[in-house]
Amino acid sequence: MSSVPPAKTPRELGYRMPAEWEPHHATWLAWPHNPEDWPGKFPSIPWLYAEIVRLLAAREHVELIVENAAAQRRVTGMLRRAAVSLDRIRFHQWPTNRGWTRDSGPIFVRNAQGQVGLTNWRFNGWAKYPDWPLDNQLPARVGVLLGLPAWQPSVQSQDGAKHLVLEGGSIDTDGAGSLLTTEECLLSDVQQRNPGVGREHLERAFSDFLGIDQVLWLNRGIAGDDTHGHIDDIARFAAPDLIIAAVEPDTSDPNYVPLAENLGRLKSARTPAGKQFTIVELPMPRPIVFRNQRVPASYANFYLANGVVLVPTFHDRNDRTALNILAEVFPDRDVIGVHSVDLIWGLGALHCMTQQQPAEITNSL
Repeated sequence: MSSVPPAKTPRELGYRMPAEWEPHHATWLAWPHNPEDWPGKFPSIPWLYAEIVRLLAAREHVELIVENAAAQRRVTGMLRRAAVSLDRIRFHQWPTNRGWTRDSGPIFVRNAQGQVGLTNWRFNGWAKYPDWPLDNQLPARVGVLLGLPAWQPSVQSQDGAKHLVLEGGSIDTDGAGSLLTTEECLLSDVQQRNPGVGREHLERAFSDFLGIDQVLWLNRGIAGDDTHGHIDDIARFAAPDLIIAAVEPDTSDPNYVPLAENLGRLKSARTPAGKQFTIVELPMPRPIVFRNQRVPASYANFYLANGVVLVPTFHDRNDRTALNILAEVFPDRDVIGVHSVDLIWGLGALHCMTQQQPAEITNSL
């Protein structure tokens, strides 16, 4: 792995976290292998992954993590049957606990010269599951493989330096210095990722390691979200001055109050230039319940790849409405719905399973 002077933060060296809509070199995915992540529905999940890989490989490279050589042979056969362009697939035989690379993978940064680096935040299974140590190794593995500058964000506490926990699904950035997150996920005592680390510490870390100038704190997430408030189910940047916000008009639904409160905060927020954000409201699907458990179905869990928006759909009357709204917001991209009723039983969707690696850009401004 490339070495970086420890006294220099990414910000000091001109790095920032790009927006998801900026050009990608690749998308990182981890092939599903744990049936307990989708109990009763697992057989359909690998084929759904194959379709998602097909859609992505048509537009950018796919870095695909599999358990071992046998898994690679099996997955290769499935991808061939699904008509996937294998020349854009690179396999990595790394054992994992789960496949949610948005949360366990590295968060990439890029400097003004267009060079890419990565930040290696700690992953601890959303502070609730015990099987996470293999997933926590992913950022370091990627850094060694790619030979990129890498930083391990930490803060000083009473117990000494502390490697900060952060999941990629808990943040969203416009690539120009603003970041969205929630108090429930990063500040709540219920699912405390970083005990003893407060708002100011986190904002400083976001500034130092991701190049963030302002943090927009929403309150809490949606019903069924076992990550306790990930932002990628409720609000997403679509441009530096435009935010897509999930809304629920049904006052009897548990999501009505939190989403209305979040919408109010967004309408009160200002860009760094002091202007109001343009807010585009995105409906929620009707509740999806399986085995008496409500799952976190949301159209906001879309993924932006090169030239495309992959949107989870749920056999719901609002599917078409959501797709049309996103087509208007992203007129230069193909907007493709991906049936996710089975996928969301794993308590994650398209954004949760993907992690973008930005393209290196020569002579970037």
